[in-house]
Amino acid sequence: MNLQSQFIKSTEIHIKNLLEAEGTGHDWWHIDRVRINALAIASPYPVNEFVVEMAALLHDIADHKFHDGDENIGPQKATELLTSMGVGEVEIREIVTIIREISFSKGLVPSTLEGKIVQDADRLDAIGAIGIARAFAYGGHKQRLIYHPDIPPTLYTSKDEYKKSTSPTINHFYEKLLLLSDLMNTEEAKKLATERHKFMELYLNQFFDEWKGVK
Repeated sequence: MNLQSQFIKSTEIHIKNLLEAEGTGHDWWHIDRVRINALAIASPYPVNEFVVEMAALLHDIADHKFHDGDENIGPQKATELLTSMGVGEVEIREIVTIIREISFSKGLVPSTLEGKIVQDADRLDAIGAIGIARAFAYGGHKQRLIYHPDIPPTLYTSKDEYKKSTSPTINHFYEKLLLLSDLMNTEEAKKLATERHKFMELYLNQFFDEWKGVK
């Protein structure tokens, strides 16, 4: 096993132990799916796959949503772990930059192709059948209503406004999830996003028909 493979294995073990029992949809299996998607998206492109895989594994090491909105704790924890393992300074910088840039709430397009790929992979896991499941898991964790017909969706004008939202989970589809397919950076991710987007639209049609007692 070469050194990079050792770094990946050690990181995988650390993150799995950290997030295995997490119940909001940001668990180990989310991390693993993002890693798999990121490597699949990366395959046609001339990128540093080690940086892609490590950034995917570490992107939720300390999500700001669960740390009082602290956007520095994730990059800090990732830096500490990578430094302790002996990963090179240049690669640490590249990995941590991706972790800083990929969040939806920041509204950023990552500065590197590796970052764009990891962002796409993370966003793919927020849409489609798995995205629906994750949305309701997180909504339940935050004690949000499933739906309220008198509370319309909001298109937020700032990241602070988005972060403070307490709107029902169905609104989240219109406020974020249905926007993601148009925000994909790579052609590979756009192809994958199309079917997932259509599935969410079908789900919402069925949801509202059932809500109205039509079906």
